[in-house]
Amino acid sequence: MLEIFQKGGPLMYPILFCSVLALAIFLERIWVYRGLIKQSTRLRDEVELLVRNEHIADALAICRERRTILAPIYVVALNAAGRSRDQIKTLVEEVGERYSVTLDRYLGLLGTIATITPLLGLLGTVLGMIRAFTQLAVQGVGTPATLGGGISEALITTATGLSVAIPTILLHKYLTSRSDNIAHQLEIHALDLVDLLAHDSKRS
Repeated sequence: MLEIFQKGGPLMYPILFCSVLALAIFLERIWVYRGLIKQSTRLRDEVELLVRNEHIADALAICRERRTILAPIYVVALNAAGRSRDQIKTLVEEVGERYSVTLDRYLGLLGTIATITPLLGLLGTVLGMIRAFTQLAVQGVGTPATLGGGISEALITTATGLSVAIPTILLHKYLTSRSDNIAHQLEIHALDLVDLLAHDSKRS
């Protein structure tokens, strides 16, 4: 593998860097999403129990201590307790839009990696072919020995770029879907609390 990597030329290094960065982003996002789901579910259960027992101040105190996206959304809703459902919902949606963008952190970079890695491979192809034809022009006669290095470099960088880009695209699609699902879950949690706090909603 090391020999193949070295034959691929200098563009193998940025492609390798992109692959490592893409994997790091994927693992970081998975870790964050998993923790966020657990924290949000726990916070929802605690806050809804307190609100049902009319302990709004205690629910506020808990939300202000927690480090999760749902906490500031709940704080706004709890501070608006007793207002109409539409009023609380509007406040919750405004705050939710600001904080939900953190779910997509680094996903843009991951998409960029998926875009540029095949381009780096293509650039490697062009440089390899330039090298091969330059040797052909200098030596006058092309042989497998003289042309093989440039052509090999071209093929290796192209294959490597695609090998990084294809799984990165799949990871990006998966994380985007996961982010959308979590945002939907958080929206449901927030609206459930809105129904509990609004004076014109039916309480269960």
